Amino acid sequence: MPKGTYYIPQPFNEPVMSYAPGSPEKEELQAALKEMKSQVLDIPMYIGSEEVRTGNTVSIHPPHELSHTLGHYHVGDAGHVEQAVNAATGAKEAWSEMAWEQRASIFLKAAELLAGPYRARINASTMLGQSKNAYQAEIDAACELIDFFRFNAFYMQQIYEDQPESAPGIWNRLEYRPLEGFIFALTPFNFTSIAGNLPGAPALMGNTVVWKPAGTQIYSAWVIMEVLREAGLPDGVINLIYVDGPTAGEVIFNHTDFAGLHFTGSTGVFQSLWKTIGENSQYGAGPGRRSAADAGLAEATRRQTNPSSRIHVPDFSGHRHRGFPTRPRQRHLLLWPLSESL
Repeated sequence: MPKGTYYIPQPFNEPVMSYAPGSPEKEELQAALKEMKSQVLDIPMYIGSEEVRTGNTVSIHPPHELSHTLGHYHVGDAGHVEQAVNAATGAKEAWSEMAWEQRASIFLKAAELLAGPYRARINASTMLGQSKNAYQAEIDAACELIDFFRFNAFYMQQIYEDQPESAPGIWNRLEYRPLEGFIFALTPFNFTSIAGNLPGAPALMGNTVVWKPAGTQIYSAWVIMEVLREAGLPDGVINLIYVDGPTAGEVIFNHTDFAGLHFTGSTGVFQSLWKTIGENSQYGAGPGRRSAADAGLAEATRRQTNPSSRIHVPDFSGHRHRGFPTRPRQRHLLLWPLSESL
């Protein structure tokens, strides 16, 4: 096992490209749009090491051009949710025991891929699949997701450095560990960056994830998964499934290994999820123990540094997408049971 004290490079916000007429980035983006629009993709689910195709497909169309077909994704059922849960729990031990700097290197590599060879592709998928213009896609799909991956790795280092004080003759040490079970990431239709961050942040900290994106964001979710796989993410760490919400919830919220929810969406949907999780808390160690709604990486792990702080409300700015406003600062919530101790 390597020995050393490692430091993540100081992150900086990814520069936003202008896409001015005649610029190299505009030409690359136009080429990516042309290429992707000329294809009809067959998009599988990613469960463990398998690309799962069910034959039950749904077509993907640009919201601004419904007559055009971008591809088809394969719809799963309750059996595929179980398969994804099993893949996540099966990958948990090896992934959680991997050295933190090696986990960080995978997401830092993903950030570099998004900043370089995948930049035009992630932006093009967001423009075609979610009807954003070039500048909106650049800010969301490229720059913000790059920033999430880079800053999250940096914040992980800061979290691990947060250690208790020691009295004379005593050395107090705090070891951080991932949650006990798997995380369910439920991501929204309008932000590619959030779709990548909600499964990515808990995975970075050593958790394994079942990821269900919104049906209208699957096109760019597929690109995110391709980036993570090329960056070296091991099989089973993030499992991407396409099922309807009730089917996923019935399996996941009743599973004893369900450890946490990472969610961005409407208040109504969150209240329904929160109610279901609470009602299922009787089933054992998993359901109802912990839930994070719109919480960031640091907020999803920092509870161990201050056991008296059980509720944390992080401060995030509001976002928008083509006239659809979301205000995450109104819905950030992190709860931990008072019975847990260090």
